[in-house]
Amino acid sequence: MKNLMSCTALASGLFYSSAFAQTETQTTLPVTRDVITVTALRRVQSPQDVSVALSVLSGAELIDLGVDTLNGLENFTPNLEIESQFGGGQPSYSIRGVGFRDYATLNAPTVGIYVDDVAFPVPVMTQGVLFDVERVEILRGPQGTLYGRNTTGGAIKVISARPTDEFHAGLVVEGGRFGRVDTEGFVSGPVSETVRIRLSGASAHGGGWQTNRETGEEIGDAEKYALRGLIEVDLSENIEALINLHGFMDDSDGLGLQLFNPSVFGPAAHTDRRETSFGSSDEFATLVGFDAWQHPFRNNEGWGASLTLNAALGDVDLTYIGSFETLNRKEFNDWDALTIGAAGVFFQSSVEVTSHELRISGETANQIRWVGGFYYSDEDLNEIYQSDFVASFGPGFAVTTPYKQDVRTLAAYLHTDFDITDRVTLVAGVRYEDEERRLRDLGTFATGFDTLNFANGTVDGTLENRDLNSDNVSGKIGVNIKPAKDILLYASYSRGIKSGGFTAYNTLNPRAVDPFTPEKLNAYEAGFKTQFADGVVTMNGAVYYYDYKDQQVQSAIFDAGTGAIVGRIVNAPESEIYGAELELTYRPAPWLTIGQSLGYKSGEFQSFTDLDTAATAAASTEILIDRAGQDLGFPNLGYKGFVAAQIPVAQTWRLGGRVDYSYRDELALPLLGSDYLVDDYWLTNAQLTFGPQNDRWEIALWGRNIFNTDFDETRNFFIAPGGVADVAAPGQPAIYGARLSIRH
Repeated sequence: MKNLMSCTALASGLFYSSAFAQTETQTTLPVTRDVITVTALRRVQSPQDVSVALSVLSGAELIDLGVDTLNGLENFTPNLEIESQFGGGQPSYSIRGVGFRDYATLNAPTVGIYVDDVAFPVPVMTQGVLFDVERVEILRGPQGTLYGRNTTGGAIKVISARPTDEFHAGLVVEGGRFGRVDTEGFVSGPVSETVRIRLSGASAHGGGWQTNRETGEEIGDAEKYALRGLIEVDLSENIEALINLHGFMDDSDGLGLQLFNPSVFGPAAHTDRRETSFGSSDEFATLVGFDAWQHPFRNNEGWGASLTLNAALGDVDLTYIGSFETLNRKEFNDWDALTIGAAGVFFQSSVEVTSHELRISGETANQIRWVGGFYYSDEDLNEIYQSDFVASFGPGFAVTTPYKQDVRTLAAYLHTDFDITDRVTLVAGVRYEDEERRLRDLGTFATGFDTLNFANGTVDGTLENRDLNSDNVSGKIGVNIKPAKDILLYASYSRGIKSGGFTAYNTLNPRAVDPFTPEKLNAYEAGFKTQFADGVVTMNGAVYYYDYKDQQVQSAIFDAGTGAIVGRIVNAPESEIYGAELELTYRPAPWLTIGQSLGYKSGEFQSFTDLDTAATAAASTEILIDRAGQDLGFPNLGYKGFVAAQIPVAQTWRLGGRVDYSYRDELALPLLGSDYLVDDYWLTNAQLTFGPQNDRWEIALWGRNIFNTDFDETRNFFIAPGGVADVAAPGQPAIYGARLSIRH
């Protein structure tokens, strides 16, 4: 049964632990201890044989780099940005500038997130702990002909470490500045000739690095727990089952925002970047049931289960994946960084996602490789989103916005590789998708106005309902050329689709609830992958041009009937993005590895007539602005690099060191204005390790952001009749600590 490879596993026995990966034939001490293969094209390959722009990080690398959530991947992957909206729990994933900024819970991402081949279509569900991971694959460009979901930006695949044929166990304990303690452990092995299990868990505590300016209270402590159990069963010689049971709890503090300009509400700007302020009105505190001085927090928990069946049926392989994932979320954020309650928000969300995927693959006459599948998903979201506007709009404006959303997705896909000659391969794929989105029972209610529903102006509280049905065809066509063994050239055209949706914010107008349509991305790409001098030098590169149709953008419309400016997500008819990536790895000696990557991207609106909100407000009539030629708003340049070494000491021990660094260009948000420019910044990390050559244990001393760089993740503002609060989501200061890893 071990010859039957699932799409989420590497060859059995290669990886014992995310902290101690090594090869079976290791005779020296190379810096990269992992033998990396990937399944980006639904078969086991070297990354150098995959005709997709692809980055891979092993579980050992994730631990070395201090990456314990998906958000940490952005500092080590070309052209990837992950931005927490307003510093809260809703992430925005962007690859090559294709992203979607939206703090609401209900809308689909541009980047597909998969954990053990199970899609997570609701972004806020992806903020759990990364632990006991075999590897993470980041695919750039539209994906849809090989995966359950359809995306315009790309895909991030997390593959958990699998059960092993022999007993293995491991433990990692890490302590850092501000009292942060992280642990991760696993036990793996057979319980019979046909059954193998792997139990793993992780926790995180402490680490609060922010201070309330008014009270001196320290905030930012983590309190996270996660568990996973994998049961691998050989049902017969040709059929294997994998049961995955997992769950997590997150009772951590939230991020406190920084007030970077003085506010007309009263306070001066925060002078120390670790300073923050927060507070709620008494009216809002009574409504939501916590103290008016409550700091930002999360009280989230979720669990899930999946069943993967793999069957080798003669010339074809059959895979079924069924899953159920749930999230219960309670999260409070203070989005004004003030004590008076001008823009506090409290999310209470319940999410359930059920999915089924049936996939069949095979090879014909050693010339045609094909993968086809059917995918069904049902999403059920119930949310109450409450806002504290009492200090902004006056008493009675503690606001509640409830809604429900149901999403049904049905898709079929087919992907083929056809070898025309030994050196030339044609690639073709097609996808059909039908989706129904139903928004139900949305309203906006304020405590001081009885049953008045601000979403539609009715005094009886009538709720808004909307439907959006769409069906789309997308696909890919390309050519791969291998002029030599270690050279791959490829070119492709692909089309990706991002689902439409609804603007489910608190609103004074029912037109805000009208749906926006799906966006389409036509991607043209050419690239190369090369190795020289028996793998001493690896160099990969790609150039791309994206033709964007109906890009989804946060903006506003004007309602002539009421004379109101209505905030809403709209579709920009035409946009474009172009860019390039270059990745280089150099191994001048068995003990030394140098890696560098450079990513560049640029984008602008080609056709977009938008509402000029400032001019419209002044004139009390609709005034439009032509945004053609205006920047789309993402960092243009990104640079990543590392130098790593491992040196044998006295034939028994090994000494290792690593320095990695990353640069992110400035982030201009043109729809917000120049005051909200996020400056460029460098981050540098370093690590020293020591242990025996048999990898039974390892100690490490590490530092992250070792030069204590001041930087912001994002900037924004809250505006109300009473004034403006300019806020930033600050990045962590220098963190340093130590780690002990043990395995058997």
